[in-house]
Amino acid sequence: MARKNVSSGSDFEDQIGYSRAVVKGNWIFVSGTTGYDYDTMCISDDIVEQTKQCFVNIIKVLEQVDSSLNDVVRVTYILPHANQFKDCWPVLKEYFSEIKPAATMFSAGLANDKMKIEIQVTALKE
Repeated sequence: MARKNVSSGSDFEDQIGYSRAVVKGNWIFVSGTTGYDYDTMCISDDIVEQTKQCFVNIIKVLEQVDSSLNDVVRVTYILPHANQFKDCWPVLKEYFSEIKPAATMFSAGLANDKMKIEIQVTALKE
């Protein structure tokens, strides 16, 4: 079973030494993804906008490996301020209301103070 590493082109991947996603068999592990627009390396100050951009970034990497959000079986949300999580719910519902992956949210510091949310997913292609 071959392993495939996928890059988004973000400088962070080379600086830190990780892949945006790793594909192993039918499993796809997408790294914690923030609200940076990787084309411009800009990030909104708004947590809702950051959440939307996280999904744009996640969808883009899943499409690179012939997958989609429909294959997501697990999602983890990481926020520096847990009390802001409820602000994200409408966006999460927009993307996951039908898929309903297993989910966990926890509060922790992120790598950069501009980051208000990080989302990690695991997908299984059948």
